[in-house]
Amino acid sequence: MNTLSDISLVVQVAVAGNRRAFDQLVRKYQSPVRRFFLSQTLGDSQLSDDLAQDTFIKAYTSISSFRGLASFQTWLMRIAYNVLYDYTRSKHQTEDVDAAPQRAGGENSSLKMDLYAALALLKPDERTCITLQLIDGYDIAAIAKITQMKEGTVKSHLSRGKEKMANYLKENGYDRR
Repeated sequence: MNTLSDISLVVQVAVAGNRRAFDQLVRKYQSPVRRFFLSQTLGDSQLSDDLAQDTFIKAYTSISSFRGLASFQTWLMRIAYNVLYDYTRSKHQTEDVDAAPQRAGGENSSLKMDLYAALALLKPDERTCITLQLIDGYDIAAIAKITQMKEGTVKSHLSRGKEKMANYLKENGYDRR
């Protein structure tokens, strides 16, 4: 079982300082963490990599605080959420992450650019909930644990966020047929 192997790796890191065990956790979760940050920074891959690195450094230095009350992935995503929050707060922004998407020529399709533009319209909490549910596949209960919001609040953010994105995409030629 994945959870059991995660717990085994966490114990190896926390008790024995086994860096190879932590490397396995990084390899397993670096894609979901980076994908979360890419959505939150609207495609800024350099910033996403920096935030992901900060997340794993914080996870490594505080791994002994992992209690297993939630899955390791949920615990790690909570750290990622806090790293994003700290970054946003350090930039003295109240409404949005100020990161212009960096796009390499031909790398992003027009749909991907439109999705980032739609995500940019959302408030940060809406974008976080949308990203965690639609991109990373978390259920409402897990999103509530990661963000420390009530489930009803998560549902509200999801509903408003989905409506805003659907309206934007429909206005830009994407029909829901």
